[in-house]
Amino acid sequence: MKVPFLDVGAAYRELKDQIDGAVARVMESGYYIGGPEVDAFEADWARYCQADFAVGTGNGLDALVLALRALGIGPGDEVIVPANTFIATWLAVSAVGATIVPVDPDPASHNINANGISSRLSPATKAIIPVHLYGCPADLDGILDVAKDRGIPVIEDAAQAHGARYKGRRIGSHADIVCWSFYPGKNLGAGGDGGAITTNSAKIAERVRMLGNYGSRRKYEHEILGTNSRLDPLQAAILRVKLASLDTWTARRQKIARFYLDALRDADLVLPNAPDFADPVYHLFVVQHQMRDKLQSRLAERGIATLIHYPSPPGQQNAYRDDPSLAEGFPIAQDMSRRVLSLPMGPHLSMECAEYVAEQLRRLTLSDC
Repeated sequence: MKVPFLDVGAAYRELKDQIDGAVARVMESGYYIGGPEVDAFEADWARYCQADFAVGTGNGLDALVLALRALGIGPGDEVIVPANTFIATWLAVSAVGATIVPVDPDPASHNINANGISSRLSPATKAIIPVHLYGCPADLDGILDVAKDRGIPVIEDAAQAHGARYKGRRIGSHADIVCWSFYPGKNLGAGGDGGAITTNSAKIAERVRMLGNYGSRRKYEHEILGTNSRLDPLQAAILRVKLASLDTWTARRQKIARFYLDALRDADLVLPNAPDFADPVYHLFVVQHQMRDKLQSRLAERGIATLIHYPSPPGQQNAYRDDPSLAEGFPIAQDMSRRVLSLPMGPHLSMECAEYVAEQLRRLTLSDC
């Protein structure tokens, strides 16, 4: 049996007629930048996220950069980030010239936690960026309490958490700004790059919109130094179609995750452990094993595709080689990078495939691979 890690094209095939119709509607409309499709998706996405405002951006990294710029963060400022995350979280801080301050994750949830943040605060701390890694919400109340005591804004990186809930409420407006990616492989994925921010602040939403539109509110009037980062109408139209299926797709992911958790409970693996406050959406189903590389190789021999999220913490990437302080001193993140393995997961993964994955994992781990 061949089990893909994620069948990205399956979402299109399921909704082909609606997506093709939406694309044709945009092309026939003559609105190729901005326009009614973008306005409609922003309204739909804000409503879905239980936020007052949504602003589309060119991609998820731009959303983070624009969020930091909207808060006036730049050189001389420190931004607290997880030591264990996709590098985009760090790159955004570097892009505005601020200083990265990593915090080791909680070993159970893989997410940043309030205790770790408290130990890294300084007078220069100007923002905290928790990441809802793998689709499981971080401990927002604890983080927000720490931030509120010091008057520090919080920017949620929710690139993997579309539809996730924290204490029953959807991720989307707990903090000052929430940043989203609609990369094709996300739970809500576009047909290319796309991103957004959500917020309850009209001031922040307007600032992000201006920054992403050449610093302009009105054509040829440029009030601030901006850039070009806008959600494309074609992507907005595709996202509107897919958004109607997001809850259904989330339920499919959660069903597969429940099966994995039950079927693999006796395997020699560390399984995901969602806190009581979190309702995860399983963008990724990440297990841990002492002989990860060997296990991954054996699964590949059996036709099972897996990935590693992530093989190296950001601080150990060549991009940050000039700052050795970012590479060492984060033992949990470093240990995870040697042990984590992402199993096939997605709304179009069949239960037959999931059963095959679980069967092979049980056999391999119980026989030391």
